[in-house]
Amino acid sequence: MENRNNVTFFILLGLSQNKNIEIFCFVLFLFCYLAIWVGNVLIMISIMCTHLIDQPMYFFLNCLSLSDLCYTSTVTPKLMNDLLAERKIISYNNCMVQLFILHFLGAIEIFILTAMAYDRYVAICKPLHYTVIMNRQRCHMIILVCCTGGFLHSASQFLLTIFLPFCGPNEMDHYFCDVYPLLQLACIDTYRIGLLVIANSGLIALVTFVILLMSYFLILYTIRVYPAESRSKALSTCSSHIAVMIVFFVPVLFVYIRPNITLQEDKVFALLYTIIAPMFNPLIYTLRNVEMKSAIRKMWCCKIM
Repeated sequence: MENRNNVTFFILLGLSQNKNIEIFCFVLFLFCYLAIWVGNVLIMISIMCTHLIDQPMYFFLNCLSLSDLCYTSTVTPKLMNDLLAERKIISYNNCMVQLFILHFLGAIEIFILTAMAYDRYVAICKPLHYTVIMNRQRCHMIILVCCTGGFLHSASQFLLTIFLPFCGPNEMDHYFCDVYPLLQLACIDTYRIGLLVIANSGLIALVTFVILLMSYFLILYTIRVYPAESRSKALSTCSSHIAVMIVFFVPVLFVYIRPNITLQEDKVFALLYTIIAPMFNPLIYTLRNVEMKSAIRKMWCCKIM
């Protein structure tokens, strides 16, 4: 990967310059990372080894868990290593690779959340046509579209940054490589590129968030006439989806919907969608979902016996 500049690596300033805070953050994020792996792997095994894999909602949840694992693994191991390192550096090539993979997986996660909302909309608002509309072939096609959309989004972000000239300094006030911190280090006026980032990342997140809100509003409007038991089950499922949506989208919108500036708060909000959201997703989906808890209990109790 050739770069037209004299910068071969970047120095990441990380979350803090205080060693005690860094050690505390290392322990905290180690716990979070282990929880992410345990929770998401538990969900994936419980779905794939039971009848739940045949249901579209759990098929998408399985894909979301896999996406969460890959997404957070793009950032968290490097972050934990840097918290204990004297010098936090990342090569130019690795920086570009991290940027591409992060946006690729992040966009896939956004699109999968949209697919899950669509699945709930069809299940609740068009129950008689659900099995026809959400057949297995269509579910696979939706995931393929999610991956294609993620690739197109990530490729556009990558192309916006790969040709930027970097003349120095090479200190990036972040803990991973992202578009806005890189734009701050470029040797050219990046105002127009910043607008393209908003049009890409910001608008994708905003439009998707609005579509999700509208879909869940329609669902809530539809279930108002349902019997109490059916309404309770639908509310339980939708509330978990809405909780995941808010935890992920609010910080993403804060970071990407504004002009090309970097704030200290960006790193805190980035932690929410790179580490905290993937950690809470398994908790939200299992604690709020009766079928998921039942499948986990049956499978693991049978294995112990």
